Amino acid sequence: MAFCAKCGAQLNAGSGFCAACGTAVSGQNVTTTSGAAAAPAQASAGAPSAGMTNNVAACLSYLFGWITGLIFLVIEPYKNDKFVRFHAFQSIFLSVGVIALWIGAMILSTILGFITHGLGFFIMGPLMMIVWLGVLVAVVICMIKAYGNQQFKLPVIGDMAAKQAGL
Repeated sequence: MAFCAKCGAQLNAGSGFCAACGTAVSGQNVTTTSGAAAAPAQASAGAPSAGMTNNVAACLSYLFGWITGLIFLVIEPYKNDKFVRFHAFQSIFLSVGVIALWIGAMILSTILGFITHGLGFFIMGPLMMIVWLGVLVAVVICMIKAYGNQQFKLPVIGDMAAKQAGL
């Protein structure tokens, strides 16, 4: 019976990686024993999880807008990382800006609807579709840049996010 030298978990026969911690076992010293009673004490406790990398956390902070941005600002391993904090704040500020834009568009659409007797929809409909497409493109670009470990700043929002993140 073989055990991982890093975490002490039992290794599967013929496997090149430890199932518990993911460490390659072909190049490390593998502890072998003849009985199950000699298994290391830490194998029963389980290997601690390393979590996701900072670039994945920063990328995911844009996934559901302000909700995921706020989540990554409060969960422990990521709330202290300035890179993740920057992208989380930028996601929150982008979401707040989109909500404000949506409220303004609804007010303008209502006013145009009264003035044009319902024809404001034909003016605001295509305009808002172009704006929403632009927002979607901005979010996707931010996610790609965050996943690539790049600090991409949106024009106005990026500076506010950098200030809040302490950069």
